[in-house]
Amino acid sequence: MLYFGRQVLLEVETTEMDRVNPRAEKCESSRAQSSRFVRVKELPWQKTKFPGVEVKTLYLDQEKGQVTCLFRMAPGARLPDHEHVLVEQTYVLEGRLVDHEGEVGPGDFVWRPAGSRHEAWTPEGALMIAIFQVPNRFFDEPGKVTDMFGNDWEPTWGKKLSQSRRSIL
Repeated sequence: MLYFGRQVLLEVETTEMDRVNPRAEKCESSRAQSSRFVRVKELPWQKTKFPGVEVKTLYLDQEKGQVTCLFRMAPGARLPDHEHVLVEQTYVLEGRLVDHEGEVGPGDFVWRPAGSRHEAWTPEGALMIAIFQVPNRFFDEPGKVTDMFGNDWEPTWGKKLSQSRRSIL
């Protein structure tokens, strides 16, 4: 099985080479340097704990906490108060993503530095690609910090944050 935190992404047997790309097309070569082709249309949309927000995980390195996702947000969907633990990058394919600092639309790119914190919403809905060095921390319940699937953030991602910081430096 392949997990995003404790959320099951795949319920199929995977090899060590497959673990970073869920449902990646098998390569004829078994070399570790071979490309992994992800058939995005075949990936299921995964519901998050936020109404109207779904993801397809395109790349996941569970050990380092690195994640690349395709995000789909319904009209009016919100991501509540959250912190970008390390750099987050987002490229908008369709719709608009809005927050208190501004907005990005189709073809626009935004990156947010480590430690930035905000809420974001999509007035008309949006489709975007997001790249995380470590998944965001959400503060949607008093005294509780989670990832987007509702996993307790510290035991799920805290160790990976320490590892990521060391590898950046």
